[in-house]
Amino acid sequence: MTRMTVTNKYVAAVAVAVALAGVQGVAQAVTPAQVPAAAQAHRQSGEPAPDAAGSVRVVAPGERVQAGAGVELWLTEEGKHWSTPEMDHQFRSVADGNIDLSGRSIGLTAEPVGDRYFLSGVYVAEHRSVRVVVDTSDGEVTASVVRLAGKPGWGVWYADVPLHEDLTVNSVTLYNRHGKEIASLTPARP
Repeated sequence: MTRMTVTNKYVAAVAVAVALAGVQGVAQAVTPAQVPAAAQAHRQSGEPAPDAAGSVRVVAPGERVQAGAGVELWLTEEGKHWSTPEMDHQFRSVADGNIDLSGRSIGLTAEPVGDRYFLSGVYVAEHRSVRVVVDTSDGEVTASVVRLAGKPGWGVWYADVPLHEDLTVNSVTLYNRHGKEIASLTPARP
């Protein structure tokens, strides 16, 4: 099985962060009146809205989520936005053509944040209820998932784990609500 070390991931995360630093993202402000409308749309969909790891949380565009490790995450129709204490407003577009929204896939971004390792990524799936499991050298971690209301065809997963020298991420797997694997990523060794 291929493994990616923390050091190699740090270099990759810095490279991605530097590349994204010049990209201007579009953030939307959400007024308090918009949040209940998003929650009402979510209730009408019949899906639960828990915040626990392994659950799918439906958010309004621009709604800020405290994603652990000091990270703030939010979604817009254009993609995933996040800020860490080390780097403000990073962005991963789902509208620029670099992510195929017609298939099934899962991505991975990894970056150290203090004494934690923040792991996240965009997933693409037609399923509204999904589960993401990250297999690390310390064991499996079930990620939290957020997505916009409706059927955008994509969402974002996130988790944080303790940072240490021997930590590796072996794989990230996306499952549907019935437990069937629908996409998987195994980070390559440099």
